[in-house]
Amino acid sequence: MKRREFIKLVGGLGGVWSLTAQAQQSAMPVIGFLGGGSPEMFTDQLSKFRLGLRETGWTEGQNVRVEYRWAQGQFDRLPALAADLVTHEVTAIAATGGSAPAQAAKAATTKIPIVFTSGDDPIQLGFVAAFNHPGGNMTGVTLFTGSLAPKRLQLLHELSPDARTIRL
Repeated sequence: MKRREFIKLVGGLGGVWSLTAQAQQSAMPVIGFLGGGSPEMFTDQLSKFRLGLRETGWTEGQNVRVEYRWAQGQFDRLPALAADLVTHEVTAIAATGGSAPAQAAKAATTKIPIVFTSGDDPIQLGFVAAFNHPGGNMTGVTLFTGSLAPKRLQLLHELSPDARTIRL
């Protein structure tokens, strides 16, 4: 092959690579949404999720796609649902509805970013290394509902020591 032919070939491949890179950059990102319940149970959370997307410049169906996977309360289905999201090469996974969806997502991938919600301590669950530096591919929000429940009951008892029944 002559030098000029080689340069033309390399130049032509550069154009192909450029078009491929542009096509990949213009591809719509996909968020995997992994829920332990059903869409009906999470109506309020879903509307807030979509609002949060819009507030940050993302509109479902226009510049971002969301792949939903629901366990319908059958938590044994979560590992397969999480694995399905990974095979669809989602950009990120939102694991919501407790620790079980987050655990399933964590077991399915170490590369795809995972955002979780949990009521328990994410450090004890092994989701993150520390609050200020989570490390790994997981980050999220926790309410510490499991560890705070006894403290809440103690405070209620102090406020109303004669109460025998407490309803939430």
